[in-house]
Amino acid sequence: MTYVPMTARDREESHRTATPLELFFDLCFVVAVAQAGRQLVHALAEGHVAAGVSGFLFVFFGVWWAWMNFTWFASAYDVDDVPYRVATLVQIAGVLVYSAGIPRAFNDNDWTTAVIGYVVMRLALTVQWLRAAAGERGAARRCALTYAIGLVLCQAAWVGLLVAPPQSRRWLFLVCVAAQLLVPVVAEHGYQTQWHPHHIAERYGLFTIIVLGETIAASTVAVQSAIDEHDALGELLPIAAGGLLLVFAAWWIYFAVPAHDRLRTNREAIPWGYGHYVIFAAAAAIGAGIEVAIEHAVGKAPVSQLAANLAVCVPAALFLAFVWLLHSRHFKRGAAQQLTLPVTAVAILACAWTGTHAVLWAGLAAAAAVAAGVTLTHRERSGA
Repeated sequence: MTYVPMTARDREESHRTATPLELFFDLCFVVAVAQAGRQLVHALAEGHVAAGVSGFLFVFFGVWWAWMNFTWFASAYDVDDVPYRVATLVQIAGVLVYSAGIPRAFNDNDWTTAVIGYVVMRLALTVQWLRAAAGERGAARRCALTYAIGLVLCQAAWVGLLVAPPQSRRWLFLVCVAAQLLVPVVAEHGYQTQWHPHHIAERYGLFTIIVLGETIAASTVAVQSAIDEHDALGELLPIAAGGLLLVFAAWWIYFAVPAHDRLRTNREAIPWGYGHYVIFAAAAAIGAGIEVAIEHAVGKAPVSQLAANLAVCVPAALFLAFVWLLHSRHFKRGAAQQLTLPVTAVAILACAWTGTHAVLWAGLAAAAAVAAGVTLTHRERSGA
């Protein structure tokens, strides 16, 4: 369609699924996720843990927040006409510019390129919200205008960071983060946009798959490079096997329960959506950790064995803990089911102290959690 008035979609719309444009949007975000992960690998492998983790969390926030804002807007107002498609493609261009700026933002605290990319994204999304406001009335119009104003104010604060003293930029960035997180809360106070529960759950699931896929791709390249350069197959096989088990288990556990059943109001949806920052970041960091473990195994990373193991085990434990916290626990029955994921998260963290085969033990612990979950669920359904 060339042009249609932008009005809210029906929350009860049947067969609502992700569009090809949304899938393309997600795919382009892989570039940003890969850039953030690559910088984390370099920092951890060189022993700069604090700087590496903090830098990763900062740049990944930009990736996650841009993706999330588009996703929830599209769920409520995707009219799929020409202006909507063009605005979305402009946002994709902004994502790619932001991705190009990640190395400088991460390593040199130079956010210029990243902020330029974010300005492009936010301007396009602001235009989308203004279109929505033009097609709405009453509380829905007020909500859309509040989103547009919030986007402009927060983006102005991002631009202001460029002229702030370099040593204060990350602290001021935290203020910007808090302000941005408040925008949806303020905008939807007294009115809930028409996002679609099934659609939102699917979109988050698809992005989880993309991040896990990037983890597998990065790990595979790291293994290949290590074998080509060092011929250390014996040292790498346990890491590769354990890493693969971790990713397989992460996928299985995330999709074990129907998340959309709890996404009915903003009271459930906002904490659920915000909490996925940890899930997405942890999924990406697992891949970075596996790369660090591989580099350590072949003598390229001058860090301790424990540090290399923690690079994998910490994000894996966080992933399981937050999947349980955000939705798995709401579908579990009985102490055994409820404790499976929290206990496994602790066990995976403890695997960091098991030496050279820590990643393999962590992968086996995650696989055991899947087996335990399947067994307990089967017993419950069969009445055993």
